[in-house]
Amino acid sequence: MAWDERDYNRDSYEPSRPFGGVSSGYSIVTWLLGINCVVFVLDSIFAGSIRADAVSPESLGSFSIQKAIYDLQLWRWVTYQFLHGDFMHLLTNMIGLYFFGRLMESWWGSRRFVAFYLLCGMCGGVLFAIIGLVSPELIHDVGALRDHGTHPDEVQIVGASGSIFGILVGCAVLYPHRRVMLLFPPIPMSMRTMALVFLGFSILAVVVGSTNAGGDAAHLGGAVLGFFLVKKPQLLNFVHQGLIIQIAAKHRQRKAEHRRAQIAKQDAQVNRILDKVRNKGMHKLSPHERRILKQATERQRRVS
Repeated sequence: MAWDERDYNRDSYEPSRPFGGVSSGYSIVTWLLGINCVVFVLDSIFAGSIRADAVSPESLGSFSIQKAIYDLQLWRWVTYQFLHGDFMHLLTNMIGLYFFGRLMESWWGSRRFVAFYLLCGMCGGVLFAIIGLVSPELIHDVGALRDHGTHPDEVQIVGASGSIFGILVGCAVLYPHRRVMLLFPPIPMSMRTMALVFLGFSILAVVVGSTNAGGDAAHLGGAVLGFFLVKKPQLLNFVHQGLIIQIAAKHRQRKAEHRRAQIAKQDAQVNRILDKVRNKGMHKLSPHERRILKQATERQRRVS
């Protein structure tokens, strides 16, 4: 999966950007490229601890039905997206991220693009799991995984392909007529045509039960969510620049309201005690009432 983007092939109509474009100063695509490459290098150096040959049951980050769902190892829904089986697997995904990710980040904005990227990858895991539960025979022999002879629930998948397919389909929806060039072979085509070609291959692989049908199911899961989110971008409204600030402000507001309620309750108690002093005298107060009156006096002194 390789292609090249040309400026002179831009669409005459640029879709509106609902969230204000890329944050200044950094690019999430650059960070994702770096993280994926660094993880791959570390994985290659420390094979057996991080990836454990990427597909063995000892892998700490790969995705499987058994580990991610039955054993509730929820981190695997994210970590598997940053592991790759071999260099070509990494290279093809990073080429797609580099050329198409920039378009999506520009449209979404950096923070929402991160959510889009990760959610598409997670949806790839969802469809892989559904296929595995409904038709386990389709993922029993997933490419290099067949040598491990594991139960379908234990089959491991790795890679950012679900996220990349979500990006590819998102770009095809937003820029359907933009011309792109495949690198191998060098064939020009529209963005929409390219997306349909890759989707067609993945659908065919799942239908005929190829040796990578489970992996292709993950591709399709990412593609489906990518299409849906671009059509309904408001679904990512929960991700925005002021989210943490708003949460903190609401916490402060609740704390202030609680404090005001406490003060009002204390004031009511003090008024009742003062009425008792006025009517019956100070000597009629209980130790508890005297303590409340003393605390109110000290609080008033601190305020003044």
